[in-house]
Amino acid sequence: MIDTIVKNAIQDEFDTEITSTTAVSGGDINKAAKCRLNNGKTVFVKYHKNAPENMFQAEAKGLELLRKHAPEDVLVPEVLSQPDKNCEALVLEWIETGSSDQRTHEKLGRGLAHIHKTTQSNFGLDHDNFIGKLHQSNSEHATWSDFFFQERLEPQIRLAIDRALLTKNEMNLAEHISSKLDSIYPCEPAALLHGDLWGGNYMVEQSGKPVLIDPAVYFGHREMDIAFTELFGGFPRAFYQAYEEHYPLQPGFEERKDLSNLYPILVHTNLFGGHYARQAKSMLQKFA
Repeated sequence: MIDTIVKNAIQDEFDTEITSTTAVSGGDINKAAKCRLNNGKTVFVKYHKNAPENMFQAEAKGLELLRKHAPEDVLVPEVLSQPDKNCEALVLEWIETGSSDQRTHEKLGRGLAHIHKTTQSNFGLDHDNFIGKLHQSNSEHATWSDFFFQERLEPQIRLAIDRALLTKNEMNLAEHISSKLDSIYPCEPAALLHGDLWGGNYMVEQSGKPVLIDPAVYFGHREMDIAFTELFGGFPRAFYQAYEEHYPLQPGFEERKDLSNLYPILVHTNLFGGHYARQAKSMLQKFA
């Protein structure tokens, strides 16, 4: 059963009763449910009693931005209702799941390449958002090196130091890395990124189309998304082949991808600690 406040807010929003709810598993942070409404509609509801302020509003903006720029072969759930101050929840269209095949992965690869071709002049975004339950600063910068250090590495390392997970030595290593970033990353325009693209953040709908969910969007270096897909086991080969056919990566990606994944590893350090902190230290030492 979903929280009473959430239930009442949804019924008021859609002017109908919820006739049944079924818990949906898979999320580490929020609770989720499939809700059938008396008007015949089925919706997906994410909710959290103590969600960080504006977390669901930021996710709604991210979904709408991806949905605007995704091609027809890649689906992004429609936002049906954004939360207000009295209801920490997000209501999305319900998408029935299906089975993936090679064509699914090819569509995702092509679709992500298409999304990455949406660019802007600065790196960042016009609003902050969240990665997991952690605040993600998106203040805009003219260069990738400034953005990557000041809005990605530095805030996470500072948070980890405050939590006694890392030390000032790791910040010194990161500052040394920052001086080399311009020579490490190839110069590319700021691309629209999913921002949290691991295997748990896409699904497959009934017809076999991939569906992007749970984004942490910003305009950044596109290698961040591709590196992230390899962090926890990797996507099927067909995904990478299709991406490369439509938007080839520049030479040296394999040597850079661990640096790109330093950010999500720092995020996991602050969320889960343990071996992620040791991994972050090792990665910082590698590139310093």
